[in-house]
Amino acid sequence: MPIADTKLLTLPETANHHDHQYHQLVFGLEGDTEFDIQGRGQHVKLGHGCLVPSSTDHAFCGMGDNRIVVINIPTDKLDAGLIDPISRLFNAPSYFTLDTQRKVLLQSICREMAVTPPESPLLQACGQALLLSMHNFMNTPRPRNSQSAIDKTALDQYIAMNMHRKISISELAALVFLSPSHFHSRFKEAFNITPHQYVLQKRLECARQKLEEGWTVMRAAEHSGFSSQSAFTHAFRDYFAITPARCRKLVKEH
Repeated sequence: MPIADTKLLTLPETANHHDHQYHQLVFGLEGDTEFDIQGRGQHVKLGHGCLVPSSTDHAFCGMGDNRIVVINIPTDKLDAGLIDPISRLFNAPSYFTLDTQRKVLLQSICREMAVTPPESPLLQACGQALLLSMHNFMNTPRPRNSQSAIDKTALDQYIAMNMHRKISISELAALVFLSPSHFHSRFKEAFNITPHQYVLQKRLECARQKLEEGWTVMRAAEHSGFSSQSAFTHAFRDYFAITPARCRKLVKEH
């Protein structure tokens, strides 16, 4: 086994339990899963995860469509001091919730992993990056979330990476550790627009950019997460006072 064996996995809905002779770091990525580590259960989904030390019995199962990132770290590698800064993470089993920037980092790295061959050294480098980022996260003091400002840059990155699908307000609220209602009021107060309106604007601005790059109306609509071309045309015309087809035509004429 290399220094860190990294995989993207889907858990079955049937519950399983085991222990193993290596440490394990798990990140939720898509959907929902459930873990139980020594009698303490918790859901592990996007932005959440768990640390499972070697020889620790744990149960796990998937809940519908799901995907997780699993990083297995042999204890002999830690003992040899090859990745010593990581060793303290596994003093005890635990669950964690990532901050906004690391949720975005996780998604970015996993996009790269999804198109990387299993034998590629890049796959393990992705795991190493997540391990070291996790070490920094666990050892960096964090401010109280209730007092922190909404990280708009991180929200923009998350929206851009998930533009093709429906993005719920609950997802965005979870990124900044707020309830949906609190997030909605805080966001509107800070930016004078609702989160829903903001996501729609980002979709439309992205679609216009793609049209100006020569994309077809249908392709731009699908990429920007609109359910139909007619819904896209209606929203685009309301926002820009021009239809997508006309916008594309004007660019071609110039």
